[in-house]
Amino acid sequence: MADPAYRIVRAWLESLTTGVVELDRDWQPARPPQFTFGAQCPAPGGLAADTGLMAATSYRYFVNAAGEIVFALTPEHGTEIDPARDTIFLAGDFNGWQEAVGKPEWRLQPGELDGERVLLWSGDAARFFDPPGQRFKFVTGENRWLALPADAPNVVRDENGNPNRVIDPQRTGRHLWRFTLAQPHDLSETWSVAWANRPEAENVPIMPRNFFYELKTELPLGALVRGAETVFRLFAPRARTVTLFCCDDLAAQATAQNFELSRRADADGVAGVWEIALGRNLHGWFYWYIVDGVREGAGRFDPTMRVLDPYALAAVDRLGPGIVLDRAWVGEGDRDFKTPAWHDLIIVEAHVRDLAANAPVKATPQERLGFTGLRKWVESPEFYLHHLGVNCVELQPVQEFDNVTPDQYHWGYMTNNFLAPDSSYALAPAQASGVHELQALVRAFHRRGLAVLLDVVFNHVGEPAHLMFVDRLYYFEQDSAGNLANWSGCGNDLRARSAMAKRLIIDSCLHLIDAYGVDGFRFDLAELIGTEVLRDIEAALKRAKPDVILIAEPWSFRGHIAGALRDTGWASWNDGYRDFTRGYVRGNGTAERLEYFLRGSPWYFAKWPAQTVNYTESHDDRVWVDVITDNPGYDGFAPTANDRRRTHLMAAVLFMSLGIPMLAAGQDFLRSKHGEQHLPPRRSQRPRLPPALPLPRHARLFRRLDRLPPQRTRPPAPPLRAARRRLFPILPRRRLARLRRALQRRPLPRPRPPALRHQPHAGRHHPSPGRRNRLRRRLATARRPRTFLQRRLARRARSRGSGTFRAGARLWAVGERRLKADRRIEGRRARVVPARDLGRQSKRFSTPP
Repeated sequence: MADPAYRIVRAWLESLTTGVVELDRDWQPARPPQFTFGAQCPAPGGLAADTGLMAATSYRYFVNAAGEIVFALTPEHGTEIDPARDTIFLAGDFNGWQEAVGKPEWRLQPGELDGERVLLWSGDAARFFDPPGQRFKFVTGENRWLALPADAPNVVRDENGNPNRVIDPQRTGRHLWRFTLAQPHDLSETWSVAWANRPEAENVPIMPRNFFYELKTELPLGALVRGAETVFRLFAPRARTVTLFCCDDLAAQATAQNFELSRRADADGVAGVWEIALGRNLHGWFYWYIVDGVREGAGRFDPTMRVLDPYALAAVDRLGPGIVLDRAWVGEGDRDFKTPAWHDLIIVEAHVRDLAANAPVKATPQERLGFTGLRKWVESPEFYLHHLGVNCVELQPVQEFDNVTPDQYHWGYMTNNFLAPDSSYALAPAQASGVHELQALVRAFHRRGLAVLLDVVFNHVGEPAHLMFVDRLYYFEQDSAGNLANWSGCGNDLRARSAMAKRLIIDSCLHLIDAYGVDGFRFDLAELIGTEVLRDIEAALKRAKPDVILIAEPWSFRGHIAGALRDTGWASWNDGYRDFTRGYVRGNGTAERLEYFLRGSPWYFAKWPAQTVNYTESHDDRVWVDVITDNPGYDGFAPTANDRRRTHLMAAVLFMSLGIPMLAAGQDFLRSKHGEQHLPPRRSQRPRLPPALPLPRHARLFRRLDRLPPQRTRPPAPPLRAARRRLFPILPRRRLARLRRALQRRPLPRPRPPALRHQPHAGRHHPSPGRRNRLRRRLATARRPRTFLQRRLARRARSRGSGTFRAGARLWAVGERRLKADRRIEGRRARVVPARDLGRQSKRFSTPP
């Protein structure tokens, strides 16, 4: 009989016939433990202590037969290293952590466990067990600490919240026991393990492990219209039955036809694919599923829940039903737009409904709620973002999200379907009008010269969580008791590393690129998706669109992966930049820290210049002016003079820093939330953009944040003229008009008769030569600044000393490099605005250089 002190902690399957039982501590008796698995027991000779590989995979250490402790990394089990390239060191409380890096005695060496190639370090176990509870981690020779998997059992956090592994002297490998079943496990059934001779002991559920999450299919999924036939296909690996309901009228849902899907008889059916083919073109019909299976435990199903197809291309609302759409009807997005290079991007983050709600265009109240109202403003000559000078807009989520009513204001970060455009932004959701409306909106942005990024949320889902009723175990992170992980703060973290979850993410992004023409994505809480999954997503998307823009929010409540993303093609939101700049403008921070961020946060955060997205305000938390204001209660609605000066300093730092600058819509005119930290999703409290230009009075000091001029629809100017336009301000239209009228009122002199040539002032009805030349020169300066303005400013800069000249040159380094690149003006001095005149210069010209 088993020792009552021993307890089964958990059990899992490595395949349909093999698995592992974990005890609370090492098994000491000479005879192996005896377990029962429901109606089955292990096959004869099918129970044995772990040889080390399983302990190495889970705990990263074990004690071998010689009594030595062995630390191991298993590259074939999800480790983010390349054994042929990376040098790995063991670091912990026992060797000073960072001091171990580079020392040969702590380097892991290639080895083998159970026929698998691993990296090993072995030594005397005594120094690691005394004192107990010592922590350790693995680090590369480049000082990059390897991240810990979410399901690591021996994780502890230090006083700063950093996760590390802990060494437990009572768990050295003999607490893990491998078993082999006589018959394959049925995934649609609930299995558990218990002590064979203790029927009163609590049963522990057996959870599937990696083999289960690697189940996948390459078949097209969703509702597939193929001429006179429509195929419905769903991936549900643990389902017992799947029922399709469909109707051609929303009012007829109660009497909808139902059809039982069949599990395919081939390998795709073994993986979990259910399908049915109906001999009719059902384009425009409505449909949903009922998925049934086990009713209890961590992987329970709910046969009363109507499930929205994860691959539905459109939905009526967050509850469904989905809409069957022919791919030919959906069409393709805009393919003619050239996405700007990453290092030229200037991003503004915006919300569809915020931009459209008060836009100065003719639109109905219904149009102002979504895509059509925003499209009308984008096409308007007075479109706000076009005049702001940015070349990329990042729209907050536009995929189907869980607002209860269509007019409810919602940020969109609770997604219900990854392929369907949000129904509340569409004029006729039941006709899937949002598909073509979103396509038209993206085209309108492209015609304006603006790339379109979409903020996408793949780390959790909204309510109802339809994927949870397709397969709760497969799609969501949870423990053996069925408690959902909550590192997102939203209660249902998606298991993005599951093969079909990863495919769903990739298919969604590819659909948004192909069908809508979007240029890239910003992944919300990307740390929960994981570095390896992000690498696979990057590879798949760049095969379809090589210039796709990929930006990650590299953190969650669990950790931060910006360092791990340095070797990828992902850029990251730079929260360190945000926090530093907010403090720096208030007198905190050092020059060295400022230099680090001006240089693009190199090495520690970014490995290439455009890998950092520099920002000081986003949709999260308080807005910029509320954070830095002198007013009490974080209310920056009436900004002080110091608030404006701090904002000017922030803008100078932001647009001088290497990386991708990002603004939040409204930040340029000091939008305030009256101190709100997280704006509630209530329409009455949404941030409001100005009703029309010109902007409010206090925004005149901070009206434009241009690093490059807006792209124009007319043909591009010759290279020299284009370079001048980047470097020199163009006079406002009113001043140009006054100059032209002055010349028209006083035409240039005609040749005088010879009889009057000796009389200087006789018959003059035109300006004096001096006045005439001044008018000509002013007009020429406005059109061709280099002819006069450059020389004048260069003389002024030189007259004030070389130090001022160098400071100005550094301040406008971008413009200086562009000017020197033009051969026809190579060797001349760049236009320089002395640092002490920047405030006066910003008032004189409407467009900064």
